[in-house]
Amino acid sequence: MPDGERQTYSEEYAAAHGTFALIPAAYVFLVDGDRVLLQRRANTGYYDGWWAASAAGHVDPGESVPAGAVRETREEIGVDVAEADLEPITAMHRTAPTGLPIDQRLDVFFVTRRWLGEPVLAEPDKASALEWFPLAALPDDVVHHERFALEGWRDGGLPAVTAFGF
Repeated sequence: MPDGERQTYSEEYAAAHGTFALIPAAYVFLVDGDRVLLQRRANTGYYDGWWAASAAGHVDPGESVPAGAVRETREEIGVDVAEADLEPITAMHRTAPTGLPIDQRLDVFFVTRRWLGEPVLAEPDKASALEWFPLAALPDDVVHHERFALEGWRDGGLPAVTAFGF
């Protein structure tokens, strides 16, 4: 194997192949025994009033997916999680019927059973409630792709890589 620095794509290559945008996001479900913590979205313009993962959000530029999961968990529900305690449950390539670049997503879902601190609604401008639900009796209005991942994990057999919306 040749020695050398990591390579990047040239500007010409990027111009010819860079028409596809893929937005990465990290999702974390806090699980305590047979229950899961969910937050009710509010004031975001996307699935407001629906139950969603304990914490989730876009991965920042220069940030790894696990680091983004740790950061989002701290920001949204005020608890600290170690990357080593994040159990990856699926990487989901997701789209919506618009065909727009904004709807091309790569969502990485994690479960954790260990955290430091007591979960609180740390961003009340983006969520209106934080509640524990039995895994066997999730509310009806869980965001569609998040329900798919959570139920797939709960029921077993969720593939390591999934697609949603295609």
